[in-house]
Amino acid sequence: MEILTQNMAQSLLVAGLLVLVLEVFVLGFSTFFLFFLAIGLIATGLVFFTGIVADTGTNALILVAIISSISTALLWQPLKRMQNKVDHKPVKGDLIGYRFQLQQALAEKTSIDHQYSGITWKVSSDQALAVGDEVEVIQIEVGKMKVRRVDA
Repeated sequence: MEILTQNMAQSLLVAGLLVLVLEVFVLGFSTFFLFFLAIGLIATGLVFFTGIVADTGTNALILVAIISSISTALLWQPLKRMQNKVDHKPVKGDLIGYRFQLQQALAEKTSIDHQYSGITWKVSSDQALAVGDEVEVIQIEVGKMKVRRVDA
């Protein structure tokens, strides 16, 4: 424990980087709490390196709290807007163009199940399709395939 207090600036920088890595790579930047804590730890370590403030445990605690609070106040809204940004463009994947024969009849605007690659997909179409029709995937969503009949 003594080695951490003797090297307070380095300890805070390492702790800040570890918390930042945990937030970004493990949690996928899903909670902002650890991000703001990491900013406070890293900034406090840098302040201690400059020698402006004595590197004591009390000063470290106070500075981390103040810097984390200020960064939270300044960055909360921009980060929240960034996180809420949703992309609505259609998915383009390897399954677009995949062809198969229907094992069941498919009525217009309904869905049937189709097993592919270990996943049970909901298959739908804008047209009625019969058993044995060859279809091609034209659109993919999570767990859903939209198909159309392949013209011979």
